[in-house]
Amino acid sequence: MTTASEIADKIAGDQGITKAQAKIIVDSVFKLISDAATNGAETSIAGFGKFKVKESPTREGRNPSTGATIKIAASKKLTFTPAKAVKDALNG
Repeated sequence: MTTASEIADKIAGDQGITKAQAKIIVDSVFKLISDAATNGAETSIAGFGKFKVKESPTREGRNPSTGATIKIAASKKLTFTPAKAVKDALNG
């Protein structure tokens, strides 16, 4: 697993900036993606992929311990679809 701090450390080393400056940049990128998603906008990063919000409607489910029918509330989730270059790199 790679953390945002590890990404910032790598950027700092590659770009000759301080770790603090790189951390601010990494945090800003993630905040912009989050803000866009909150507003329902898609974020597309060429050669990497797309982040977009998908909505799940209200639906019925079952409580596994009692078997009773329950209502599952509608929700939104952030999804990521990798670009072809990323898919190809993952699948050799």
